[in-house]
Amino acid sequence: MKKRLIAGLLAAASLTALFAGCNGSSEGAAGGSGDTAAEGKVINIYSWNDEFRTRLEDVYPEVESTSDDGTVTYLKDGTEIHWVINPNQDGVYQQKLDEALRNQASASADDKIDIFLSETDYVYKYTDAEADVAMPLTDLGIDPDTDLADQYPFTKTTASDQNGVQRGATWQCCPGLLVYRRDIAKDVFGTDDPTAVGEKVKDWDTLKQTAEELKAKGYFTFASYADTFRLYGNNISQPWVADGETTVKVDPLIMDWIESSKEWLDAGYLDKTVKGQFNDDWNKAMGSNSKVFAFLLPPWGIDFTLAPNWDGEDGAWAVTNPPMTYNWGGSYIHACVGTDNPQHVKDIILSLTADQDNLIKISKDYQDFTNTVSGMEEAAGDDSFASSFLGGQNAYAYYAPVAEDIQIAPLSAYDQGCVELIQNSFSDYFQGNVDFDRAKENFETAIKERYPEITDVQWPE
Repeated sequence: MKKRLIAGLLAAASLTALFAGCNGSSEGAAGGSGDTAAEGKVINIYSWNDEFRTRLEDVYPEVESTSDDGTVTYLKDGTEIHWVINPNQDGVYQQKLDEALRNQASASADDKIDIFLSETDYVYKYTDAEADVAMPLTDLGIDPDTDLADQYPFTKTTASDQNGVQRGATWQCCPGLLVYRRDIAKDVFGTDDPTAVGEKVKDWDTLKQTAEELKAKGYFTFASYADTFRLYGNNISQPWVADGETTVKVDPLIMDWIESSKEWLDAGYLDKTVKGQFNDDWNKAMGSNSKVFAFLLPPWGIDFTLAPNWDGEDGAWAVTNPPMTYNWGGSYIHACVGTDNPQHVKDIILSLTADQDNLIKISKDYQDFTNTVSGMEEAAGDDSFASSFLGGQNAYAYYAPVAEDIQIAPLSAYDQGCVELIQNSFSDYFQGNVDFDRAKENFETAIKERYPEITDVQWPE
């Protein structure tokens, strides 16, 4: 049975042959052999923040300048990149993107989507072979086996459809580490050495003992129960919703997260005043007056959240191994079916995801862990990649082993909603405002409201 979730996308993509290039054949327009069709003058890129824009403007050699408000990037050949930005929260970005995709066939050349980005939480929705809104890279003239051979395998799998056809690429990997306060480590453990601290957080059982040590000194291990969710959620063994089904299946590891979160909150290992993430209380927990020892973050988490919220001197934080291997996030670049700028799109994707020099520059300029296996292996042993924010520590030495071990969890088109709503629904349970069964009922209600096609929720025995 076809998922209603992608029905609108299917409607937008039903005339795929017409989408292949409004000015020529699909082969020529996509950058393959044959005559190349004329390119448009406007490249529309859909995203949810300026992360991709800043990276593109930093390394893409065709960039000439950018408008003062950051909404237009001008290329040397006169082409304009128009940035269409909508917030990711509550599915707003997807709603706006889906609306534009439904209008793609009838849109004027300058209004067509040329590139759009997706996150790991919902990439599967857009790489779906039936939806056919993200072009296979081979249709652009990109060979994933050769052009993208140095990418981490799990990122290539994540960007592929159910038939193994790669329909996107990313410049980044998002292996997660444990990021901790050096001063708290010294106070409680007598050392802030990453190797020594790593031993005290190497697995959940050991970390629970360490949490008792921290509590005895008046510290919280983590700020919120939400901080640990990605470690469990990234290692589930079954998708939230299987292909062709309308049942949400809650993985046993999610239930483990619920059980441990309640236990840790009641034990005082977490700050009860911090409910969730990316809110004012969570941001303040990253400040110098906080009693929170650590956060579980990928590279972008340090760059976009921790560093801006820290009000002390550089060198106060360090990284070490997490208690469980995990990946959090990842922004995937897709060529939109129907683009009238396939040559530009191909060039941008290759420049941002296949050019090792560009990727290394992004790593040095932004501390991103970029998608080049050989490059990141070199960075792990190169002192020039040390971070001033981390007191001169080279975080890549810790990121690289995690990245090599990541096995991406089975994906579904419903991941973002399930991930958000399971945490929201059980927050009240953790806080003691509702009982366990009511929290389950609240999740069932919320997920069906977000996705009306969902018929039921199956909980583990």
